[in-house]
Amino acid sequence: MSRPAFLGLLSLLCAVGAFAQSASQFERYFLDKTMRVDLYHVGDKNGEFLTIDRILREGVWAGNPASLIDPLNNGRYRVCVYDMPTNALVFTRGYDTYFGEYKTTEPAKNGLKRVFQETILIPYPKHPVLFVVEGRDRQNIYHPLLQSRIDPSDYHVISDAPPRSGRIIQLVKNGDPHHTVDLVFIAEGYTAKEEAKFEADLKRFTEKFFTWEPYRTVKDRFTITGIFNPSLESGTDEPRQGSYRRTLLNATFNSLDSDRYLLTEENKLMRDVAGQVPYDAIVVMVNSKRYGGGGIYNAFTMFTSDGTWDEYVFMHEFGHAFGGLGDEYTGDVSYEDFYPSGVEPTEPNITALLDPENLKWKDLLTPGLSVPTDWGEKTYDSLKTRRSELVAEKAKALSRLKNDSASESAVKEAEANYSKQLDELGKKIRAFMEKHPLKGKIGVFEGVGYATKGLYRPTLNALMNQFTKGDRSMYRVNEQAVMRVIDYYTK
Repeated sequence: MSRPAFLGLLSLLCAVGAFAQSASQFERYFLDKTMRVDLYHVGDKNGEFLTIDRILREGVWAGNPASLIDPLNNGRYRVCVYDMPTNALVFTRGYDTYFGEYKTTEPAKNGLKRVFQETILIPYPKHPVLFVVEGRDRQNIYHPLLQSRIDPSDYHVISDAPPRSGRIIQLVKNGDPHHTVDLVFIAEGYTAKEEAKFEADLKRFTEKFFTWEPYRTVKDRFTITGIFNPSLESGTDEPRQGSYRRTLLNATFNSLDSDRYLLTEENKLMRDVAGQVPYDAIVVMVNSKRYGGGGIYNAFTMFTSDGTWDEYVFMHEFGHAFGGLGDEYTGDVSYEDFYPSGVEPTEPNITALLDPENLKWKDLLTPGLSVPTDWGEKTYDSLKTRRSELVAEKAKALSRLKNDSASESAVKEAEANYSKQLDELGKKIRAFMEKHPLKGKIGVFEGVGYATKGLYRPTLNALMNQFTKGDRSMYRVNEQAVMRVIDYYTK
């Protein structure tokens, strides 16, 4: 489909036409308030469009006044704001969306259109602005999807915020929100009787958060706030188990038909809750014992408070939502062709190695390692394949025994036998990673971004992959990527 030439020009200007950033520029173009633009994002794999639902004036701007033009190149979408009296590009921000993931799934490929709520926050403009949202194509080139003139003095802009409630728990405070990373934790699936549990969980995960680098080193640049609103029922939806709970944000497992993927589609309600305080990033803590979570860049992080590997899941999903980091594991997702062949991913920890001489992390490479780096992936893949086969064999065998009315002891014996084999395989996989001679080295390891071939990661095993979960480091490539985001918000 063709598009007007001036929209293509705007896209180019968004990339290069920015002023020198400073606090004085912020004061020239913006009030110290937040403009919240709620959107609907509609489409399937073959097309998408956005439309503005409502615009709200909210509290103080939590961002850094000296960081108005986003230098990070993260995200599959971005917003560009132009001051109309001067035609100056005055604000940009990259982000990802739930829809951006949905459009890579089989239902979207088959033409099933869906609607998702989204929100973009910008500093509150003093003058009318041109508000432009762009999305990347398959070559990672931005194209405009929406443009709208917004007059901040328009009476349609909602200036009285929706009624808000809930207990606000200020856990860590380190000064002006303009120069701190402001995290807000929202309670999900905690009943009124579980308020004390939410506060205890909040303190527990805050302490864990600051044991990881780079967050530990720059702890004084973070503010952490919790907001408690009770849910009618404890827990969260588990559709495959036929279990549903009446909770604040209607969070649910089985998002995008992935059993462990835990997300919410109640974006506007989530933003209403979060907007009671200045925030740069939202973390939704779900009161559940199941393993699972989710993280969407510049949207939100979600994880379960008592699940298996809960700390790992929290930090992993926060790496997506805050740092713009990609998954460093292979397979086991609902996406199809998430990273097009022959195109360099934008994520700082994934490369297609199209230009080996200019590798993203070439300055951090361990001396002496080959590019790409041989790490014995055939051995690992054979172990992983056998594990998958055993899981399938176990399910079939137990189902057959139950259908044949086998005794309870026979079913338990078969289950124990398969569990023993799976445990032994798990030990071999962990030993392969934990005793590997390349552990902790920075190289170019094939197998990442859900693909076993053609994409590469910087380390053998780290926070952003799921080969094993015992390694408590992101390592330098990912740590530096996260530090760039922290600096963006705080310097």
